[in-house]
Amino acid sequence: MRTPDFIAHVTTCCTHHVDERRLEVAEISPDAAPLVETLAALTRGGKRLRPVLAWIGWRAAGGGAGSHPALDRLTVSLELFQAAALVHDDVIDRSATRRGQPSAHRRFETLHGQQAFTGDPVHFGTSGAILAGDLALSWAGEAFAGAEAAARDRHGAEEALAAARRSFQQMHTQVITGQYLDVHAEVAPAAEDEGQAVVRARQVLRYKAARYSTEHPVVLGAALAGAQEPLRRLLAAAALPVGEAFQLRDDLLGVFGDPETTGKPVGDDLREGKRTELVAYGLFRSPAPAARELEAMLGDPELSAASVERAREILTDAGAVAEVERSIESLLERSHEEVRRLREAGVAEDVLKDLQDVSDRLVRRSR
Repeated sequence: MRTPDFIAHVTTCCTHHVDERRLEVAEISPDAAPLVETLAALTRGGKRLRPVLAWIGWRAAGGGAGSHPALDRLTVSLELFQAAALVHDDVIDRSATRRGQPSAHRRFETLHGQQAFTGDPVHFGTSGAILAGDLALSWAGEAFAGAEAAARDRHGAEEALAAARRSFQQMHTQVITGQYLDVHAEVAPAAEDEGQAVVRARQVLRYKAARYSTEHPVVLGAALAGAQEPLRRLLAAAALPVGEAFQLRDDLLGVFGDPETTGKPVGDDLREGKRTELVAYGLFRSPAPAARELEAMLGDPELSAASVERAREILTDAGAVAEVERSIESLLERSHEEVRRLREAGVAEDVLKDLQDVSDRLVRRSR
């Protein structure tokens, strides 16, 4: 199976799983249908980054290039977990769009108006989105339990299965904690120096997004195929730097990106007050007047296009963009070193090529 075929297969698996759950929800009440429609919309699209990396991990451990019930259910679980993270993230960030479409809470707000419901539409929208995200997490756990059972039927390697369960549980804890740290960073006293600011930003980036975007999926795929600890460790070491580089690229796109690429209005990270590495370098490497100007922009929901352009100018002049680009290159070089170790460990060349292709596609995105 080639990568495009695998991605199409993941879409089919997600559709089938959501359709089954749709019937279950409909038996409770047809009024709850919008919960399922929200998750159906989120699991129809996207890059399928996490399922592809799970497939790479599966193949690295000898699971084969074709489909298997354990892999199928794992990919569904990862897509549902991602859907939950996106829904909750958009609520927290008060984002109006996701992938160029209304975010989940805005979909529920619109439903409130269309159905002439009583009460506060904003509160209804937020409530509906939180519940949709919770439902996605529940379904993700259900799908993962199915993946575990199918993997046990395949090989019964209890140590590897226990490692998969730990990784799945850690993924939940890390993402939720990282999301809280992101919220905390927006309101906590500012860092005293650049080093502290960068450490805080990288901590948020790593635990909120990077590890669950790359490291956990590839490790989960490998573990469910029966991989032992040395191979899982090598795969994690190769994947995590790519996840961090991917998120640093997202930080750049959040300020300098094209909305057609990002699916979100340009400058939203500034309006939300995100304390990214990019912003940290801009604040601490700019002349004092420019740093104060940039600081005043952070968290301003009414930030104009002209102000966003001025922020870009400050960040560029301070060398913040160039510094983030250097960090991305350094992370990719670290990943390449780990890929060489995977080659020495006997991982097949076609698997390593697919890992490299995913890395390049994630990090080399155009602004």
